[in-house]
Amino acid sequence: MNIHYDKEVDALYLRLGDDAPDGVSELAEGVNLDTTATGRLVGIEILDASKRFDIRTILSYVLDVDKQVLQPA
Repeated sequence: MNIHYDKEVDALYLRLGDDAPDGVSELAEGVNLDTTATGRLVGIEILDASKRFDIRTILSYVLDVDKQVLQPA
């Protein structure tokens, strides 16, 4: 996952994979989901990001992943 914040337009983008998006769905006003043609979620765009949460903390989070979940079935 890659995180990019554009301060000039106050937009945060979470890239969740390497697949190219084929479409976009608006989840809520200013929150868009990028998906592939098969519906796979590949990115999340958050507009007016600094009004929704403290941008300074976005990179301070630690992701605790259950490695068993990541194993192929």
